[in-house]
Amino acid sequence: MLVLVTYDVSTVSSEGQRRLRQVSKICQNYGQRVQNSVFECVVDAAQFAVLKLKLLDVIDQEQDSLRFYQLGNNYKKKVEHLGVKQSIDLEGPLIL
Repeated sequence: MLVLVTYDVSTVSSEGQRRLRQVSKICQNYGQRVQNSVFECVVDAAQFAVLKLKLLDVIDQEQDSLRFYQLGNNYKKKVEHLGVKQSIDLEGPLIL
C-alpha cells in the first residue's frame, strides 16, 4: 500500500534539528521524498506499523506533528503529479 508521510518538526532548538534529521532518515529508509517534509512509502501493514513506531519514538508530540495518509494498493489512480521533479516508480526495478 502507498502511505504518504508528512511531518512538521520544530527546529528552534538543536534537539529539534536533530529530531528533524532523524525523522527524515527514517522516512528515507521506507520511501521516496517528494517534498521537503513529505514522503511516499510503499509498505505492507507490518512495515507501516514499524515505521509509525520508529517515528513516534523520535518526535516530541508536544512540539512536532506527523500525518499518515493511507492511499492503499490502488494508489496509482489516486495520485496526480504536475510540474517538475517526476517521481520514480516505487514498484519498478531499482537498477536500470
